[in-house]
Amino acid sequence: MAVEPLRVSDYMSEVALTVTADMPIMAAVGLLVEHDISGVIVIDANTAPVGILTERDCIRTALQAGYFDESGGIVGDYMTTDITTAGPDDSLMDIAQLFADSPFRRCPVVTQGRLVGMISRRNVLRALTEATWFPEPHPKP
Repeated sequence: MAVEPLRVSDYMSEVALTVTADMPIMAAVGLLVEHDISGVIVIDANTAPVGILTERDCIRTALQAGYFDESGGIVGDYMTTDITTAGPDDSLMDIAQLFADSPFRRCPVVTQGRLVGMISRRNVLRALTEATWFPEPHPKP
């Protein structure tokens, strides 16, 4: 019996929160803190991903605001625009390899140019640990 390959769509998460590039940066920072998340996908008017705003990007913003006593700018000034996307039918093993070989922690999932979900390192780890070939964890003493 052939084993079905693991697909991104089987483990991706819905995207509960997105921001736009023209949103004030400090409002986006507030959303990350309020929702206790480490990053958010930046979308355009057609829900196509155009960037990712991470805690790292926001820390730079906070440092600059504190040092220069200013808190201006928009998400588009700070977001990472060099993003890699995945499709729902992509191999989860390919995404696992991407995460192993890069600093990426999350990857937008796109169908026909529109955001349909997100796959993260944690989603991939969950999938891999649920696989039948993964050893059972040892019980705690």
